[in-house]
Amino acid sequence: MKTNLYIQQLELGQMANFSYLVGDKASGEAAVVDPNDDTDAIEAAAAKAGLRVTTVLLTHGHYDHTGGLKFYSNKLGLPAYLSKDEFMLYIPQCKTLKRIADHDKIMIGTISIKCIPTPGHTPGGICYLAENNLFTGDTLFIEAIGRTDLPGGNASTLFKSLQKIKQLPDNTIIWPGHNYGASTSALLKTLKIENPFLAAKTEADFLNMA
Repeated sequence: MKTNLYIQQLELGQMANFSYLVGDKASGEAAVVDPNDDTDAIEAAAAKAGLRVTTVLLTHGHYDHTGGLKFYSNKLGLPAYLSKDEFMLYIPQCKTLKRIADHDKIMIGTISIKCIPTPGHTPGGICYLAENNLFTGDTLFIEAIGRTDLPGGNASTLFKSLQKIKQLPDNTIIWPGHNYGASTSALLKTLKIENPFLAAKTEADFLNMA
């Protein structure tokens, strides 16, 4: 099936962070997911792909995922989307912040991106689903999960969020927020077997690992 969806993964910064360009090849518009403060690299990648960044999508408010807001929001004035449930401590200083909720949809050209709240790492953790691609931030990594011992984190809540992700089709491609695994993306079908946190059958089993 032909699609206009464009995805580019960029590893930037000192914490193996991934920023993503999620674009519409037909319109040339793109969102940047979790922009690192190395916006020159992001802009160069967008230009090479023939895209222009028009929107910022934040999976949560931790500083290592929001550094590019100084450029995209405060300088360029682009809208930046963040869950309405994010912890007050993690709400960035952003002139164009827009709060989103469960099942909201954001259009990037002709590409529809669905918001799926997945709290646990933070109260406002959210994943973005574009066709069969899920951008999970620090909710789910290839071999692990985001930590739950920071302010606002909750392991039981994260377990419930992972169950929500497990209901997606097996061919969903997981794009994590950090390069913390043997691969940089993977099929959900694979992770349901190989990621021990996602494979946990019960909350008790999960909490013994988390």
